[in-house]
Formats: sequence, structure tokens, C-alpha cells
Amino acid sequence: MILYPMIELLEGRCVSLFRGRTEEPQIWHIDPIEKAKSFAEAGAEWLHITDFDAMSGDERNTNLIREIIRVVGTPVQLGGGFRSVERIAEWVDHGVGRVVVGTLALRQPDMVKEAAKLFPDQVVLAVDVFEGHVVSDGWKEKSAFTPSAFLEAFQSDPFAAIVVTDIGAEIGDAEDSVALISQLASEANSPVIARGLTRNLDDLSRLNFVPQVSGALIGRALFDRSIEIEDALMVTRPEIGSRAEFI
Repeated sequence: MILYPMIELLEGRCVSLFRGRTEEPQIWHIDPIEKAKSFAEAGAEWLHITDFDAMSGDERNTNLIREIIRVVGTPVQLGGGFRSVERIAEWVDHGVGRVVVGTLALRQPDMVKEAAKLFPDQVVLAVDVFEGHVVSDGWKEKSAFTPSAFLEAFQSDPFAAIVVTDIGAEIGDAEDSVALISQLASEANSPVIARGLTRNLDDLSRLNFVPQVSGALIGRALFDRSIEIEDALMVTRPEIGSRAEFI
């Protein structure tokens, strides 16, 4: 299983949000570039960045993210604010490894299907689930789609991966969340990455054995030190090799 350490950006700062509420961020007083470097130096194969400002059309983090891409070297998976094929192409030109689309897939599915074909292995579908339905717009709008029906609509499209987030996992039964991820992984035709289910190493170990789950996305637990990146990598990839070097 691939570990995706996550950096969430709001106004140029590393943050964690509770159920997507940008008005109440938990701010981490850590330099985003240095944090990204530390993840790469530990041996992470990928880095995931979520740009909360971009979701509202604010591009203040663009230069910061481009600098992370430039200096870190580890492939970056970027989510937040992708509303057109042109914007996806722009970030691919900036060197991003993958882009994550969610709201666009609900509003303009044909555009996402086109993007998946234009950028093979670089478009990731986000399936954010709350109370049995897929949600959009930073988890604020509930759609009529169940997650299974949403996946069915994109069964033939060549996504690099599918990120599944059970938004209720922070307040609900962890077993229910694992069951949801397991079900959707069995239905998907692309590798599934679980988000929001890992608070400690026991959670990560359990997720590591869920069939057809190819990755885990971890943010808050790496910032509050509930999990150390080195320990997480040992759980997901015990044969961890040499570390990246920076000048």
C-alpha cells in the first residue's frame, strides 16, 4: 500500500479542518516547503496537497505549490479548485503528477471523462461521502448520488486512482467507514486510496489489509505526531529503501 502524506493549505499555511470547515482551521505553525521535504526525505513515494483557497477561486497558494513541486522531487498529487480541462492542463504543465477532481465530476462529468482520456494516469476521482451520498463544493453540497452510483457513472474511464473520503469517519464508527471503503474498492475499476481513516498506526495496519485498497492519505495524524512518517512507511512498505537527498 502506498502512503500519501497530505499537506492542506489555507492562506499559505498548513492546516487541518474538521469536516471541511475553513472558518475553524487548526493551524500548524510549520513551513509547508520544509514539511514537504521532510516527508520526501523519509521516503514517501507521493505527496498529496489540498489547496482550500483554490476551491473558491483564490490562487494565492499557486507559487508556493509550484515551489514545493520544484524543490521536493517527490511526485505531487494536487486537489482543489479544478473546474476546467484548461486548469488541469495548466497544472500538468507546472509539473504536478496528478490532479484530483470531485465537484467537477458531479457538475460536468463529460468534461472529467475527457480529461481522464487526455491525461492518462494523471486524473484522480474524488468520492467524498456523507450520510450515504456524494458531496461537493468542499463537502458543503449533498448530491443525489450514492457513492456506488457515482462510481458506476465512471466505470469505463481511465483514472489514475479514486480517493474515497468518509466525512463522517471523524464522528462515526470506524468499522462502518472501513466497510464503506472496502465496498467501494471492490466496485471500482481504478486503485482506491482511503482518506480520513487513519488516526494511529493500528488504524493504518488494519487498512493495509483491506482488499483492493491501494493507498492511504494521512494528514492531521502526521502533524500532531500521533503517527511518525517513518513508522507509517514501515507499516505500508517495510522494505523502504534509500531516502531522497536535498542540497
